[in-house]
Amino acid sequence: MRKFELASKFKPAPAQADAIAKLYQGLEAEMKHQTLTGVTGSGKTFVMANLIEKINKPTLILAHNKTLAAQLFSEFKNFFPNNAVKYFISYYDYYQPEAYIPQRDLYIEKESEVNKTIEKYRNAATQALLTRRDTLIVASVSCIYGLGDPDDYETLSRDLEKGMTYNREKLLRHLSDMQYERTVHDFGPGTFRVRGDNVEIYLSSSDEALRIEYFGDQIEALKTINPLTGEVLERPDSYKLFPAKHFVTPYESLKAIIPQIREDLKLEVQNFLEAGKKIEAYRLEQRVNFDMEMMVETGYCSGIENYSRYIDRREPSTPPSTLIDYFPDDWLLFVDESHITLPQVRGMYNGDKMRKGNLVDYGFRLKAALDNRPLKYHEFQKRLDQVIYTSATPDEEELNLSINPEIILNDGSKYIGKAELLIRPTGLLDPIVDIRPPDADSFDKLKQDVVANGYMEMKIVSQDKHQANQIDDLINEIKATVEKGQRVLVTTLTKRMAEDLAGYLTQIGIKVTYIHSDLDSIKRVEILKNLRLGKFDCLIGINLLREGLDLPEVSLVAIMDADKEGFLRSRTSLIQTMGRAARHIDGRVVMYAAHITGSMKQAIDETLRRRKVQDEYNKSMNITPTGITKDISDTLTTKEEEDKEQEKEMLSLMKRIEMYPALDPKAQKLVLKELQLQMEIYADMQEYEKAAECRDLLKDLEKSS
Repeated sequence: MRKFELASKFKPAPAQADAIAKLYQGLEAEMKHQTLTGVTGSGKTFVMANLIEKINKPTLILAHNKTLAAQLFSEFKNFFPNNAVKYFISYYDYYQPEAYIPQRDLYIEKESEVNKTIEKYRNAATQALLTRRDTLIVASVSCIYGLGDPDDYETLSRDLEKGMTYNREKLLRHLSDMQYERTVHDFGPGTFRVRGDNVEIYLSSSDEALRIEYFGDQIEALKTINPLTGEVLERPDSYKLFPAKHFVTPYESLKAIIPQIREDLKLEVQNFLEAGKKIEAYRLEQRVNFDMEMMVETGYCSGIENYSRYIDRREPSTPPSTLIDYFPDDWLLFVDESHITLPQVRGMYNGDKMRKGNLVDYGFRLKAALDNRPLKYHEFQKRLDQVIYTSATPDEEELNLSINPEIILNDGSKYIGKAELLIRPTGLLDPIVDIRPPDADSFDKLKQDVVANGYMEMKIVSQDKHQANQIDDLINEIKATVEKGQRVLVTTLTKRMAEDLAGYLTQIGIKVTYIHSDLDSIKRVEILKNLRLGKFDCLIGINLLREGLDLPEVSLVAIMDADKEGFLRSRTSLIQTMGRAARHIDGRVVMYAAHITGSMKQAIDETLRRRKVQDEYNKSMNITPTGITKDISDTLTTKEEEDKEQEKEMLSLMKRIEMYPALDPKAQKLVLKELQLQMEIYADMQEYEKAAECRDLLKDLEKSS
């Protein structure tokens, strides 16, 4: 059995070793819930990696947003290069869910753009879970959405062996059942083609294809190949081939559920008619009959996930299968930044139910669509085995869950399930905090608050009253920081303010960009990497800049509107935001506020407490603080993988461009959009000649339309 093998040149520091020992003995004592609290930069991720190696169980690391998940994925890939570290987030670059707004009689059809790279990662994640114990999945909260029954997923997989007899025509039928599409020209992920006696399958979980070479009905050879060049990569004696999609079911099983769908349709149509809702009855009958016809003919239909309750053979109101169901019974969950991740998990069901309720009430979907949903919070909790919550600012919920029956540790101390990391191995102190008034009118009130709270030693107000202007002050702070070769983060309350401020700073010559949830996940990761590389000196965002982002080059964090109490300026949010400057030896935080709120005071007091603890430890151990240095690597792919992916996608695009005159208008529009995107990618990569070629080609195609 493969085991997790941690690759690191570092050994746990004393405080980290103590936390690892406590948490590991808690796991061995079968504690269901534990909490790891720790300041920014104390090495919580390294502690997690050591625990994973010691406990050696399949592990899920749950993050609350895609950017944080991507960063954790990169870190754990480096920690465990010889193990199956996978990435699982929502694969939509754009997603407009199906909805109906009765007040306006407006039906919104589902519209989405699937990111093929992320879809590949999702398939690789589930396949690793079903084949390897040494699997670690980094996932966003999208993992609690319905995914398809793992039993059907595995039942439809095929074990292929060199020398086995497997009728080729039967294999082709099985590939169709597994949702692979037959193709001649456009050979891409999730497709297969026949070349003479050979069958080539472009795998949905990697950038490789599987070539099956036949002699009669016997498999003569199995080869994994480069789908672009045909280069043979490996010659395995056996291979387990999984379906191309997660929502799959054997064809015979799919046909068997049609009578139940038809029976429920008849009943619900009758209910509409009895209520005098003829339009709803007609609408539902037409849609479901069409879907059933598609399922019978092709084994699939658009929106098949709305029939997942029938496909999974579940009773009404029962939860769907999710990524969690692909894990074995004994597994480990880390909830990273639990204070924000758990509320997201709790809130996802109600939002989904409200939207789908309208679709069912007005005849757009059968009631079974309500059972295609995320898990309810108690259903999520019921599926857990052992959990460790990690956060610098855990909420009461996880702290209360982590109160376990007392155990005696190996060193004789008592432990109930809470470990704390307040000491950084580097000796770095929490950042210095400065408070600045946004304008001259606020100066006197802020100064009174500073005196009242006893913060004068921190020199919080350092401006002259008549010079108080937050934007001018921010510009001066950014320029002074950039001159030292350091980076700046600025947090705002709204997306519009982030964009407007970035535009203004750009005009005066500052290398700046913004980041928020409207940008796709891979673009966000690229922006963060470019900040570290120095392509940008300043990054402006909203809450995406708070939890868990590891940017050691950042020495200044500026918080605009720090006194606006609310979700983004709560005690927890402020502590997390301030922590982004805690990885730099010159770390500073500037809060722009007209007065000191309760949340600001709590955050500042906690920062002072942590500084004191670390400073006393440094003096007792004779430690000189040192800044953190960290390699800048591609978060999701290596440069070589990116180049291969880019080459492959461009080749596929060129084939569609050749066929452009014969395409329908919708397909032509997609080609133009993809070419526009390709041009922008080349421009971002500073490959301006290729970008110009794409631009000229785009103009020619638009003229010919």
